[in-house]
Amino acid sequence: MRTAPAPLPVVRGEGVYLYTEDGRKILDGISSWWVNIHGHSHPKLNEALADQAKQIEHVLFAGCTHEPAVALAERLLKVLPQNLTRIFYSDNGSTAVEVAMKMALQYWRNRGEERTQIVGLHHAYHGDTAGAMSASDDSVFTQAFSRMLFPVTRVHAPYCYRCPLGLKREKCNIDCLGDLEQQLRSSSGKVAAVILEPMLQGAGGMIVWPREFLAGVRRLCDEHNVLMIADEVLTGFGRTGKMFACEHAGVQPDILCMSKALTGGYLPLGATAATEAIYETFLSGDRAKTFFHGHSYTANPLACAVGVASLDLFHETNALESVARIEAQMRRGLEPLRSRPNVGDVRVIGGIGAVEIQSKEVRSEEIQSGELQGEELQGESGYLNNIGPRLAAKFLERGVLLRPLGNIVYFMPPYVITERETAWVLEQIAEVIDEI
Repeated sequence: MRTAPAPLPVVRGEGVYLYTEDGRKILDGISSWWVNIHGHSHPKLNEALADQAKQIEHVLFAGCTHEPAVALAERLLKVLPQNLTRIFYSDNGSTAVEVAMKMALQYWRNRGEERTQIVGLHHAYHGDTAGAMSASDDSVFTQAFSRMLFPVTRVHAPYCYRCPLGLKREKCNIDCLGDLEQQLRSSSGKVAAVILEPMLQGAGGMIVWPREFLAGVRRLCDEHNVLMIADEVLTGFGRTGKMFACEHAGVQPDILCMSKALTGGYLPLGATAATEAIYETFLSGDRAKTFFHGHSYTANPLACAVGVASLDLFHETNALESVARIEAQMRRGLEPLRSRPNVGDVRVIGGIGAVEIQSKEVRSEEIQSGELQGEELQGESGYLNNIGPRLAAKFLERGVLLRPLGNIVYFMPPYVITERETAWVLEQIAEVIDEI
């Protein structure tokens, strides 16, 4: 807190802009932490929220139900992978992941099999609750809480710029997938599920995958009779250019986690989708097979109503076409940065562009003292790299809100951003990278 800049005093938002009490107009280049897709204070979402507030603001979802929750579930099933037929509500992304892992473990238990092992990936980030942190890779986000986390087996992720096998993408055969294959083979009958962020690992560094890796994970899960959990909290609802990122490889997970853009950025809501086969293991006269998980604000009617309106707006505005336009413009604007001497890699997928800066400056006192370990905190990469706050401050001076992940600068705007606004932000990114 001693080194953190003063928080932005935001008083209102409109479209892609935030307005502060001191008169500044700032372009929201990160969709307010990846949640906003239609722009701030959208009239149709405002109307849906107000209309629902006149009916019922909240009722417990244990033993009750309501029209907005049913309507949203039905709408979700129309756009989700076809094998997913059941929706379980929670209240944010971390809990959607917790639900998924608990559901996977109890699925096997209800079948009479004690499978207790979860397999996750290096560079993964799944949230800040204890289970979600356990599924995440060791990092500055989890180090202080290591004693309260359960063990998760970790395997290679396809971070092509920093290939764990030292290969070049153009000459490899997705060899990093062999690590998962070996682990599933050696732990036969013990693994409950593999959890991953399909096509894009977010907080781990905006790492974009080859689609062949995702397809390979699905194939290996099928071969070894293991559930596949897709954490689409960030990637869902068009962020990567598809409604859900799993579509890039044509795969269908057994469990899929949603939040963030689920309500267009308006209200907290989480949802975990599952197959009929998983659902049926909880149908029993034995009440011990109940899925004991719930939150006070599960399936909040206000959030569900806005979620329905957001899906309507998604289709009415042809949001995926907007994302395709943003992607093409980002590729044109960011690819030339590869020639900069301080740029290591450029990655673009859907409405997300990332630039990895080469930086070897000293980070924090904790790293210097050796208290923090892990490859991602050493060398030239890492969330605590001091270049991140410097970059963020430079961008804010220019009127754009970007929050670099250490040496990873990323741009993830609401889908309503115009070509002119996108071009302006890309210019700011290029100029700041040159300046710093």
